[in-house]
Amino acid sequence: MPLWSRAQQQDFRSRVRGCLLGGAIGDALGAGVEFESLEKIRAVHGPQGVTGYVPAYGRLGAVTDDTQMVLFTLDGLIRAHIRRDTGSWHPPTDVHRAYLRWAATQRDWGPDERRADLGWLGREEWLYAQRAPGQACLSGLSGPDAERLGTLEAPKNPHSKGCGTVMRAAPFGLLTTWEPSLVFQLAVECSVLTHGHPTGYLSAGALAVIVQTAARGGTLEEGVHLALALLSERPAHEETTAALRAALDAVRAGEPSAERVEALGEGWVAEEALAIGVYCALVAHDIRSGLLLAVNHSGDSDSTGAICGNLLGVLHGDTALPSGLVAGLEGRGALLELADDFVLELMHGPELHSRETAEGAAWAARYPVLG
Repeated sequence: MPLWSRAQQQDFRSRVRGCLLGGAIGDALGAGVEFESLEKIRAVHGPQGVTGYVPAYGRLGAVTDDTQMVLFTLDGLIRAHIRRDTGSWHPPTDVHRAYLRWAATQRDWGPDERRADLGWLGREEWLYAQRAPGQACLSGLSGPDAERLGTLEAPKNPHSKGCGTVMRAAPFGLLTTWEPSLVFQLAVECSVLTHGHPTGYLSAGALAVIVQTAARGGTLEEGVHLALALLSERPAHEETTAALRAALDAVRAGEPSAERVEALGEGWVAEEALAIGVYCALVAHDIRSGLLLAVNHSGDSDSTGAICGNLLGVLHGDTALPSGLVAGLEGRGALLELADDFVLELMHGPELHSRETAEGAAWAARYPVLG
């Protein structure tokens, strides 16, 4: 890491917090209407659709598998940086192990205290809840093939381009000191752990680069154009490129509307979720309006809301997020704790890795690196 001033460190922490909280807020806003048509949403919630949290999974402000997997993505990235001190550096391996820990939350009643690898996040009981997880994510992380690392040459679920590959990709963009092409590549390599269709993993790479551009202080438009440039170098990029270009065209088409969102698709597949999230973030008059636009449509409202929230949150920082939505969000404490730990690891990792100190031992217990 470069030497950053205190102001730069504070700005980065705010953007990391904003990315996580914003994504979770968008996820929670869409959770209660994820499988409903726009017509039904308006019939039930009024002509404006949902204007705040609506009941989902027995409460207001509930998050789904989208936020769960973002949390475990960050957990895996922290452990990858810790493992680098041991001379082993392969982030997709640590992210894969983190996703396997997430998969356990979808089948176990609660934390298995006999597991030495859980860390603090794996012991968060509220995460042990099924929130409509994607089938490709589940199948890629279960069964006799679960332990195998999916690669570009031999990906898991090679025909799947579901949005489960892109809705968890924002954390890779928070690696702001990396070259954008490497961030893109990391997001791709961690996508094929569960989704092997090129459109799926390239959409994840594109989102990561857009997030990184904003995290570095750039605009979303700059991020989209950089993503398009990187996509042009990849085989089978056409669907993802067309989706991003459609989002840009929709921005120029006139006043934002749910109908313009629906023209981009429903968001069940990766490139459509990416296009909708990017479009809503680009046209947002403010964070709340952008998030509500991203969830009031027929389709995968929680994933499109999450992607839009990731983008608006990293662009503006956590203090710009609507206070009422922040206050009512499930898991807010864990999200903030993990965001701050991620920043600590990136900026002060070497100080935290000595197991000869009490602080180092505590950090190792939070993020155990085994094997």
